[in-house]
Amino acid sequence: MALTACSSSGSSKSSSAGGVTTINLLAADYGTAGTANSSQTYWQGIADAFHAANPSIVVHVQTIPWTDYQTKTTAMFQAKQYPDILEGDAPQEFAADNLLYPLTDVMSASTISNLIPVFVKQEDTNNIAYGAPFTTSSRVLFYNKKLFTQAKIASPPTTWAQLESDAAAIKALPGGNIGYDMPLGTEEAQGESLMWMLGNDGNYTDGTGKYAINSANNIETFQFMANLVKAGDTEAGPATQDRKTAWADFASGDVGMVGGSGALVPIINTAGKLQSADWGDVAMPGKNGPLTTPLAVHDDITAFNLGGHAAQIKAFLDFAYQDKYQEQFDNEYDLLPATSSASAALSASNPVDAPFLAALPNGSQYPTNSNWTPVTKKIQNTIGAAVASPGAASTVLGELQAFASSSNN
Repeated sequence: MALTACSSSGSSKSSSAGGVTTINLLAADYGTAGTANSSQTYWQGIADAFHAANPSIVVHVQTIPWTDYQTKTTAMFQAKQYPDILEGDAPQEFAADNLLYPLTDVMSASTISNLIPVFVKQEDTNNIAYGAPFTTSSRVLFYNKKLFTQAKIASPPTTWAQLESDAAAIKALPGGNIGYDMPLGTEEAQGESLMWMLGNDGNYTDGTGKYAINSANNIETFQFMANLVKAGDTEAGPATQDRKTAWADFASGDVGMVGGSGALVPIINTAGKLQSADWGDVAMPGKNGPLTTPLAVHDDITAFNLGGHAAQIKAFLDFAYQDKYQEQFDNEYDLLPATSSASAALSASNPVDAPFLAALPNGSQYPTNSNWTPVTKKIQNTIGAAVASPGAASTVLGELQAFASSSNN
């Protein structure tokens, strides 16, 4: 099946001919400036350098824009078309279908030991790791110091009550500013939702790993969020607001507060409306105080076992996880590394990244349930309705809980 959104085309089947083995890498494209910073260029550079050092192995690179990633890969996998290496998706569902190599088959012990520990356990299925984190990020609250000064707000919020008061004060300023931008559209509603849930001792799952989407704490959280929307302290339509729009609005100088990762920084710099002194970032406020276990997410590398090229995959992954490539990815996309050595180097050399890196070791992450991929899609498409009114939270979260529980393996 041809993917029209891919940066390159070709068969997803690996091959061997004339003593040369070709393996296929399918990766998410994190670029935000067209071809100028396409991940196709990043991966092709690694593939070319790897081939120069390993002439008997060719890596065919194919990338899909992040905004189309889930839709396009789902269609591929339904058609039973799998790459040798996939970057951008969690391993649990594939591992449950016996499609993946164990990580120890396709990555050396020294590379595995260098992965950031907090993310490694997330790769397990039945106590066997079937994937590895490749890129990571943590979330904080970005705030507009200029609007805070105009609204006579002395310091950024640490609690929900303070955030509510600050958002109302910013919204009341002349010029139609948004107090807090709450993106619950299809791009990444699961992330915005979890940032808020964590602030009230909630999560998508309970301590045993069972789904608890409609817990009392989560319902209370969305009722609070709905009250912010009802008061007009957010953008008009959170259910259809995507993260990229929320971040662009903040960068334009018209938003008081928004949750974000380091990837927001270059967007601010490119927009040119806010100077470095005009904005700041702090821990995300919770109901009673700032989050000490903020949302920290990662995108994964997995290796499919259908092509039978474990040795070639292992050689390439060990090569691709070198510090210089991890740091290059961070510098290109303002995301964070997945290895301890690259994180230490960046923390020392890049003060902008330092607070985000510091948050990683205590980060809270998405569930590892084998059906998390379809549950994520359901959340992205429906959870925004939970803030339509304070009374909607129980119904919407209840429906999500029923879906998650019924489809869980």
